[in-house]
Amino acid sequence: MPIMKFDAIDRRILAALQRDARLTNVELAEEVGLSPSPCLRRVRLLEEAGVIAGYHASLDRKAVGLGLTVFVGIKVERHHDREATAFREAVKALPEVVSCHLVSGESDFLLQVVGPELAGYEKFLLGTLLKLPGVADIRSNFAIQTVKAGGALPLDHLPAPHPPADGKT
Repeated sequence: MPIMKFDAIDRRILAALQRDARLTNVELAEEVGLSPSPCLRRVRLLEEAGVIAGYHASLDRKAVGLGLTVFVGIKVERHHDREATAFREAVKALPEVVSCHLVSGESDFLLQVVGPELAGYEKFLLGTLLKLPGVADIRSNFAIQTVKAGGALPLDHLPAPHPPADGKT
């Protein structure tokens, strides 16, 4: 999918919404230097293009009783389409798995798993993860401390539209 062209206002909109998705349209428009109607149009275009994928509340894991974070490397037996699809679909259905990535290296997949405590993870590992389709090996890495999580995406690399050849805008 080609990257759409973003101007300075689009970038400011995206940065502001990453910082605080609860901004009203009026607050957002004021922050990015637009009037509310054009601001809302731009936000809608960014949503329709799939650039803004959604809005959510960021919860404190410990405050909701999920103080354990485990990064789980999983090696699968074979990469056949049927097994790979079954594994992916099974992982997507697990609420304890907050992210799953196909990776290169020692593991085939890297999962980020949350839970209340070690005993709960042990039960999840033995009762669920080891029973997933095609699993050959599992390596668990326990997070000791979270230094940074859920950071905003950097936007400086986005292509900007080129100014007209005559220098007029």
